[in-house]
Formats: sequence, C-alpha cells, structure tokens
Amino acid sequence: MNIAEQIAHYATSLDGRNLPPLVVERVKQRIVDSLACILGAYGSRPAKAAIAHAATLPFQASSVFGTNLRTSPDIAAFANGTMVRYLDYNDGYMSREPGHPSDNIPACLAVAEAEGASGSDLITAIVLAYEVQMRLQDAAGLNRRGWDHVNYILVSVAAAASRLMRLTERQTVQAINMALNGHIAMRQVRSGELSDWKGSSAANAARNAIFCAQLARHGMDGPSPIFEGRMGFIAQVSGDLDFDINRFGTPENGDFRILKSLTKTFPTNGELHTAVWAAIELKAMVPDLEEIAAIHIDTTDIGFRILASDPEKWRPATRETADHSLPYNVARGLMDGDITLASYAPAQIADPRAVALMSMTTVTEDPGLTALFPQHLANRVTVTLKSGEILTREVISGPGSVETPMNDADFAAKFRRMAADHIGPDKQDAALAFVRLLEQQQDYRPLFAAMRSTDAP
Repeated sequence: MNIAEQIAHYATSLDGRNLPPLVVERVKQRIVDSLACILGAYGSRPAKAAIAHAATLPFQASSVFGTNLRTSPDIAAFANGTMVRYLDYNDGYMSREPGHPSDNIPACLAVAEAEGASGSDLITAIVLAYEVQMRLQDAAGLNRRGWDHVNYILVSVAAAASRLMRLTERQTVQAINMALNGHIAMRQVRSGELSDWKGSSAANAARNAIFCAQLARHGMDGPSPIFEGRMGFIAQVSGDLDFDINRFGTPENGDFRILKSLTKTFPTNGELHTAVWAAIELKAMVPDLEEIAAIHIDTTDIGFRILASDPEKWRPATRETADHSLPYNVARGLMDGDITLASYAPAQIADPRAVALMSMTTVTEDPGLTALFPQHLANRVTVTLKSGEILTREVISGPGSVETPMNDADFAAKFRRMAADHIGPDKQDAALAFVRLLEQQQDYRPLFAAMRSTDAP
C-alpha cells in the first residue's frame, strides 16, 4: 500500500472503543484548552471576518462559537479554527516539523455536529487526527524547504473527517489525495511581518480537507500516489519522509502521540516560553531596568530562525509579529514579570521602554541548546548591568511540557480566565461539564449555547 492508503486503512480501522483512559483524558483537556483559546479570540479582527463570512452562508449543519450562526461544516471549521489559533495559545508539538495538533479539534467538532456523530466518535476522530499530524511531523520537516506545517493538517483532517463521515477506505484515500494535491501552503505566512492569516492558515487547511472529504463521499477521485509520485509530496515538498505506519498508536501499544503534545501557559509562541520564564526570573534580580546595559539570548536553531532572524521581529508592528518575536517577549518578561493578552496591545508593542530593551538585545544560536530540541525548547537569557555584573538564567523546560504537564485544574483555570469577559460562571460550569462527560454526549448544541456571549450575532 502507498502512504495515503496506509493512513486511510489506519483511519477506518482504529478501534475507538478501547482507547486508553489517559488518552481520552488528554482529548478532553485539549478540548478545554481549545475552548479557552476560542474565548480569548472573541471580538478579534480575524474572528469578526470569519464570522461575517459564515453569516453569508447559512446552512443548518455546524455551529459557530460565540454566535447564533449555523453554517456548513467546512466554513464552521474555518471560523472556529481561526479562533482557536488567534492567540497562539493552543497546544503544540515539536519534532522535525513544529505544529499545533489542536488545530484539528474545531474541524472534527464541525463534522461531528453535521454528521450527528456521538461524543465517543468525536474523541476517536480527534485521537486519529492528532496521530496522523504528529507522526507526519516526526517524518519530515517542511519549514526549511519553504513550506508551512499546516500542510500536514490537510492529511489529518481529511482522515478524521472521513472517519466521522463514515467513508470507505477507498473514499478516505481519495480525500487525502485531493486535499494534499490542491492546497499546499507556503511558509511566507510565518516570515517577515505576520498578518491575520498566521492564525487562519491551519483553519483554511482544515476547511479544504473537509471539502475534499465531501467530494470523495460523492465519488470524486484525486491524483495518486500523492506522496510517492514523480510530482508528488515527497518529491516536491517534504523531501525524504521517514514514515512507518507501524509506529502509529493503537489500543494495544497505547503509544498515541497526543500524549506528547505540549500546552501553553503564555499566549505566545511555544519555542520562546522558556526565554520568558528566564526573563521573569531575572526581573526579580534586576532592581531597576535602567541599570541594564545589554541583553543576550542564546536559543536553538529553530528559535533563531523563526523568532529572531527577520528584521520585523526586532520592531514588531502587529500582534502576530510580536507574539513571534524573541527579543520583544524577553523585554516584556523583564518589564512586567508575565506575558498576558495585554502584552500585545498596540500601546505595549510600541512602548519606548520595550523598544529600548530590544535595541540592546542580541540573539545567537547555541548548538548545545539546539541539540536538546525537540525534546526540550531551551533558552538562556543573560543580562549585563551597567555595574559590570552579569546575570544569567537558563530554562530547559517549564509548565505544560511532557515532564510537567498541566492538569485538569490548570486547564479549567485557563478556561475561566479567558471566559471571564464573555460568559458568566454558570455558562462556564456548563461548558466544562459538557466536556467532562463527552463520551455520553449526542447533541453539541448545549456546548455552543454555553459558549455563546450575551451580545452574540
């Protein structure tokens, strides 16, 4: 079997009835985490644009969070996916290619609602989507070749949507073939000055994958072999693909990749979290920011390339650029002792104090830190004071890592923190209770009602 056929066989044969309890728990935690991110995106410009578009396409299939709108599953997946990703606060996975596997969750939810699939079916589809995307992230890096990681979401959502739509194995192959051939995304979305599309690129991949699954349902075929062909994904996009379906998780081996996904305590890029923790520690040691003479950040190869190599990262002008700027986030950590949603307000980004700290900052790759990647996202921050004293803090790992995962209480607190300005305590309780009993759910309307703000369109 070719790779698309192997993934389709896995997608249609995965036994969702015997998933390990820890895997089911992780799914629920990632859903709560995603709901928190969605709430934090309410009122944002990308969310408003996506919702406005959804309102032009009324279709009683799938709900849009924060609103009374219902639309087609692909458009709902786009609107809800844009909200999940807007803050860069959702989960991540670091391997040969970094990515955000929870980008699959809104797509799975949209299709599950449209198809009348049960909560148990939804859990299985999410586990499947995580497995496919993360194993592909293990198989090959894309960003060095100029392509975006969301290309893997084309495959994972095509497989998960096909599962929820109860497509045959052959139809699932065709959904993967069409999705991957027709919608390859370039890495420019994360280069230079970043735009609203940074948070919508994954949602768009999910939208396209659902559309292709719908076409496959009605008998359309796609180009094959999509991975191995002379003009296929391996030759044109990924290069060598270290793919082995036998590594995929099963109820028997319990080795599901969702157990390796990381979650965030700050609404910012995952590779720089440890630099923020280091800056926060240093803040307690620096009595006066005026005494700082120089700041140096040692980071990984990927940290340097993504977070410090573009000139725009040194004078960010947008929220999307600021939350991917290593010098900016270290400056704010030293100034505020935290990174919050307010850290990326226009006035904060333009703060002369932050600009001054960035102007005295240098960043280099440390091969020793690079060697720790992807197991650890390490950073080292060194502050030199005008007195000549040198202060250094190196952080290898932090909260939300595989070693120190967030627990149910942490996710609930994150959810309530993001919900406070949008829905009351009773609705917060209802949303959390829905996810807690997800296996028993047959109707998703109570979840969307609980997440609906009082001024919903």
